[in-house]
Amino acid sequence: MYLNNFKTYQLAKEFCQACRAIKLKGEIGNQMDRAALSIVLNIAEGSAQPTTPNKRKFFAIALGSLRETQAILDILEETELLKKSDSIAALLYRLVNPKEG
Repeated sequence: MYLNNFKTYQLAKEFCQACRAIKLKGEIGNQMDRAALSIVLNIAEGSAQPTTPNKRKFFAIALGSLRETQAILDILEETELLKKSDSIAALLYRLVNPKEG
């Protein structure tokens, strides 16, 4: 399967699992779960798009969801997971803006 060889997807999947392991309750837990899952799903959907602009759109949505999880992690002072998220952010940024990366 293509996604098994897609480093950004694999790191996002691991990140999603780590975020979900925090087991937050209430609205912040729900938001964290949805945002972390959105990262993975948008990377997967973007990778299947037939055109580069469509791919970039989904990768940009994934980057936005990653920023959302980073904000929650910052509020919670989860510094280790925040550090891990930076590598995913860099990969996504390059997928959205390949000429700048």
